[in-house]
Amino acid sequence: MSDLLGLIEADRFMKYMGIQLLDLREGYSKLAMTLTRDMINFHNVGHGGAIFALADAAFAAASNSHGEKALALNMNINYCSPATEGMRLIAEAHEESLGRRIGLYRITVRSEDGRLIASSQGIVYRKQEDRPR
Repeated sequence: MSDLLGLIEADRFMKYMGIQLLDLREGYSKLAMTLTRDMINFHNVGHGGAIFALADAAFAAASNSHGEKALALNMNINYCSPATEGMRLIAEAHEESLGRRIGLYRITVRSEDGRLIASSQGIVYRKQEDRPR
């Protein structure tokens, strides 16, 4: 899993968004991001794209934790509560099902005090080839 940690640490988009890895295990990840002024939309709440990016990063980390390349086939998101500037968001991705080729993941994004901001589900295709190192 150390190779995956290296890939995550080198991910330029995650750095750009300020996304931090908090925990990574097989089939599970926990990441965090603080909403900056640049991530706020014209309604003065967190932009859905920024929240989705955090959920997607957690999904990618958890789904690639088995040593094989996992590529997203589909991902959806439901926004439940508004997030505001300066709020630290925590995303957790949990593996719900893992087959030979397909994996299903449940992702939640919460505020630090536990309020549900967004709920997401993602499906990956497992290529059964090693990830790049």
